Amino acid sequence: MNVVVAVMQVLVALAFVSIPLVRHRYGAAATAGAHAELERQGARGSVLAENGMRFDAGGHETWAPGGIAAVMVAAAVLNVTAVSWAGTVTWIVQSLVLVVNCLVVYSQVTAVSSVRSAFARKGDPTLARIDVVALLKAAESGFPSWTWKLANARHVVVFGASLLALALTATA
Repeated sequence: MNVVVAVMQVLVALAFVSIPLVRHRYGAAATAGAHAELERQGARGSVLAENGMRFDAGGHETWAPGGIAAVMVAAAVLNVTAVSWAGTVTWIVQSLVLVVNCLVVYSQVTAVSSVRSAFARKGDPTLARIDVVALLKAAESGFPSWTWKLANARHVVVFGASLLALALTATA
């Protein structure tokens, strides 16, 4: 049973690194699309950097999923080696992964309103008039059409594998 839990944890780790890999490969094109849209709207190109918006794999877009993946692999090793406290670690990390993934889904669902709010907080009239939907759509066009399918598959894997790992740990 520990091996199955470990496999689930490795699947979660792979799911978490999938999107940064896509962002690394296609993020420059997404950023270029966003900059072009900002220019079309008459806004300065530095708006993205000023507000911490990235479409590439830099910053927290890499270290957060990479860190989660590393923790998941470490938990998998504990399960494979049948360390006595592997179950406790599994309960903690899988529960946290479920919460984190809920936050990821929430951030994706509320992206437009979050960006609008961030721009409004700046009090900058240029930012206030940016068409955020067009901006995000332009950035999204830099990614392959299958990116959203990958993101949805990633969520299914993270939720499903985490719940299975927790269920198996509970019965152990």
